[in-house]
Amino acid sequence: QVTAKTAFLFILPQYNVSVTTADGELVQYHYGLKDLVTILFYIFIAIILHAVVQEYALDKINRRLHLSKVKHSKFNESGQLVAFHLTSVIWCLYVVVTEGYISNPRSLWENYPHVYLPYQVKFFYLCQLAYWLHALPELYFQKVRKEEIPRQLRCIALYLLHIAGAYLLNLTRLGLILLLLQYLAEFFFHMARLVYFTDENNEKLFNVWAVVFVVTRLFTLTLYILVIGFGLPRVESQALDPERGNFFSFLFNNILFRMSVLLLVCLFQASVMWRFIHFQLRRWREYWNEQSSRKRAAAAAGTRQQTKLLKRDSGYHENGVVKAENGTSPRTKKLKSP
Repeated sequence: QVTAKTAFLFILPQYNVSVTTADGELVQYHYGLKDLVTILFYIFIAIILHAVVQEYALDKINRRLHLSKVKHSKFNESGQLVAFHLTSVIWCLYVVVTEGYISNPRSLWENYPHVYLPYQVKFFYLCQLAYWLHALPELYFQKVRKEEIPRQLRCIALYLLHIAGAYLLNLTRLGLILLLLQYLAEFFFHMARLVYFTDENNEKLFNVWAVVFVVTRLFTLTLYILVIGFGLPRVESQALDPERGNFFSFLFNNILFRMSVLLLVCLFQASVMWRFIHFQLRRWREYWNEQSSRKRAAAAAGTRQQTKLLKRDSGYHENGVVKAENGTSPRTKKLKSP
């Protein structure tokens, strides 16, 4: 019994309560310090799964491709993230559909704060936090190059800030939709990188990713404006009440604060789009430079071939004597008298 209770503390989400609803009593969950123990357990699970994907999938493909060290590191990174993003997209889509967050967008802000969570929502957030925390020791295990570490640390920190912020500030419903959009775009990007490493002439998936990225950015910005600009200011309980999990909905009654937050969101999305446009312009410039160099090489090869053909047709010089194609002299031979 004692061992079972301790095991449940590591494996299952804690802080379950019975909530009375119109459909009867439901078992839901809220957060607390015991969540750290559960997250720690799933960090070890994530490390094991990371090693399984690396050993039985990525290493075998790498042996066949014979990639350079730089491409080898990027291939491993994209391979791991493709597996994670695909799993997360399917899981997150299932959660938001079954909970009705897509069919009823008003549920994203209605009855805020969303202190009590369904089991699958809380478990999803705990696993997401565990995955991104496991990425920190993986930087050492995977022997990531020093110049790549700052970029990956920024990425991990942003994901942890977003997921933990949505979880602790009771904005889990909005956080689920935003994660779904972000993971969908990231999946196509890393999938395009994998295809590019196997065949450098195949860049079609990068075009698909570009379209998906722009669409998801537009949806993300629309969601922010809808929830922050119109949803949260209409919440019935506008008083600061940390005990009930209401941390800042009262601030959104202030139009100056609301507009400031929306301005920051728009500036951040604009910076993301600027980096995206810069990346696309650089990629297209490299593509056209490569195409023009190929055309010049083909034209030079054609010129050399024409020169060879002309020499064959008009003869060539050897030891100061013009020779024909068969190597004989073009001069007519004198006939000997009988």
